[in-house]
Amino acid sequence: MTAYAIAHIGPGELHEEVFTYMDRIQSTFAPFGGHFLVHATPHEVLEGEWRGGPVLVSFPDLEAGRAWYRSAAYQEILPLRTRHLAGDIILVDGVPEGYDAGATADRLRAAQ
Repeated sequence: MTAYAIAHIGPGELHEEVFTYMDRIQSTFAPFGGHFLVHATPHEVLEGEWRGGPVLVSFPDLEAGRAWYRSAAYQEILPLRTRHLAGDIILVDGVPEGYDAGATADRLRAAQ
């Protein structure tokens, strides 16, 4: 099942190291089948407060996402961003085709 790395990055200083990180990150995805779905795009806050920017990366599955994050290639460039821009990053499975939130509500009700 498709998995997603979701990040909330910044705000912070767009230092030259951040640009180098951006130059190099895409190539770290290739061995793991990852690709950007959202990156450096404008966003609209509908609820709450969201300072900084959203990033969404797709991977074929959770294991590919984990392997990418732990890879030597990504770990080598990660400090280029973290020295200047803090981030919250999660890795999560997507939902299957035909997912029904109502069925999930029913399952959760039954489990109470």
